[in-house]
Amino acid sequence: MSFPLQRLSTPVLLFFLISLSFASADDPEQEFCNNSYEFVKVKNWVDGVEGKDIVGLTARFGATLPAHADKSLRFPAVLSNPLNCCSNSSAKLSGSVALSERGGCTFATKAEVAQLGGAKALLVINDKEELDKMACSYNNTALIISIPTVMIPKSAGDVLKSVMEKHVEILLYAPKSPIVDGGVVFLWLMAVGTILTASLSQEFGGSEPSNCNELSPKHSSGAGIAKDDSDQEVLDITAKGAIFFVLLASTMLVLLFFFMSSWFVWVLIVLFCLGGVQGMHNCIMMLVSRTCRKCSQKMLNLPVFGEVSVVSIVVALLCLLFAIIWAVERRASYSWIGQDILGICLMITVLQMARLPNIMVATVLLCCAFVYDIFWVFLSPLIFHQSVMIAVARGDNSGGESIPMLLRVPKIFDPWGGNNMVGFGDVLFPGLLITFAFRFDKENKKTLASGYFLWLMTGYGLGLCFTYLGLYLMDGHGQPALLYLVPCTLGVAVVLGLVRGELKDLWSHSSKSPDMKNPTTDA
Repeated sequence: MSFPLQRLSTPVLLFFLISLSFASADDPEQEFCNNSYEFVKVKNWVDGVEGKDIVGLTARFGATLPAHADKSLRFPAVLSNPLNCCSNSSAKLSGSVALSERGGCTFATKAEVAQLGGAKALLVINDKEELDKMACSYNNTALIISIPTVMIPKSAGDVLKSVMEKHVEILLYAPKSPIVDGGVVFLWLMAVGTILTASLSQEFGGSEPSNCNELSPKHSSGAGIAKDDSDQEVLDITAKGAIFFVLLASTMLVLLFFFMSSWFVWVLIVLFCLGGVQGMHNCIMMLVSRTCRKCSQKMLNLPVFGEVSVVSIVVALLCLLFAIIWAVERRASYSWIGQDILGICLMITVLQMARLPNIMVATVLLCCAFVYDIFWVFLSPLIFHQSVMIAVARGDNSGGESIPMLLRVPKIFDPWGGNNMVGFGDVLFPGLLITFAFRFDKENKKTLASGYFLWLMTGYGLGLCFTYLGLYLMDGHGQPALLYLVPCTLGVAVVLGLVRGELKDLWSHSSKSPDMKNPTTDA
């Protein structure tokens, strides 16, 4: 996700230039050909029985459609004859919605023929499922088209053609999406709340054992996995590890783009469930250990795991059941709730276990992630002919499955439906920096105002707002969120460090906290 602040960056400017060049090539500037493309809801009735709504796309020319169904009128549908509507129709089109197939002549010519025949609107049936933009050609300047012209998918057109022997009626309208959907606010609260919870859990979960990892296999003394005083595994990220991780993420993204299939997505779903179960178990056990210390006293000795409390086993089984139910019901309208719960618990656990040692490593990680996000959203179309990140997020060629590694909330007030989404990386990458800021403030006994945590949390919240603003300004085109989040978090930390004369301490910081007295595993 992301978004342009001042003059953006070279990749974004390049994207705009490419977009403008395509627009100027496809849509010659003509007085009657300056409509914006809009999605249309095509309501239809067969012998008075309402059918499933069809989604269409308006042309660059023609009359605009009302935004509400009650402002539009129902008209009978008639197939043009010839079916391509390139010459005067022998079928009576007066007072009807004319249906024609694509091909044989320009779109404007079809609209002209339908209009001269008295049609109230024209539906063009595409020769494929995608909706193409109906532009104008330079020789279509003689007539001003005054009827709406809408393209519909091939499958929807085939259904309408198959019932034309009956009485078919059509109603067209183009509902507008709200500037800000209520679901965005909820998603913002979830993303900010995840980082806030992970940071504060270091304060409230660091002084006493939480037994969060009871069900993790016990490591021998030579295993190389270190734990802090709260019995949690802690992983310090190195600069090399940060670069390797971003390169690995790019490799996975390309593999998903080329080999996306239902089985591939299923592998990700299984991995997501396993991580979500571990994360949920850790979060619940942390709460249990803080509120009921006696609850974890009854123990069982299990192979591989060693001594495990009964409560931990029960919680683990319930978490596993929760993940299984979500996987089975993942296509239901309410499945986003389970996905978000598993995802939030997973990210909180990652932010507790993985730590940035200083701003130097944070700079390497976030700058690499910054370039990664921009390249795969804005620049990848130059190589792969479409945005790799957006194609993978949409789940193209996945057999209807979707990637679960994101938080999503349905669009509450949008008549077109869909989901507001934010990827895990847009929470985890800035979150690692913010949790570092929390530890730095705690170690140096800083107040909220004199520390870094409050300002970075504020910057992250504003960065998400900028992301959604960028999404709106760019007409819903997917945004690389880190384009906004990195300057609003890492940029704020560096500027504050410079102003306060503490940048050197931030840059080469090493933890002095008691809970970090044991060396940690580098990644």
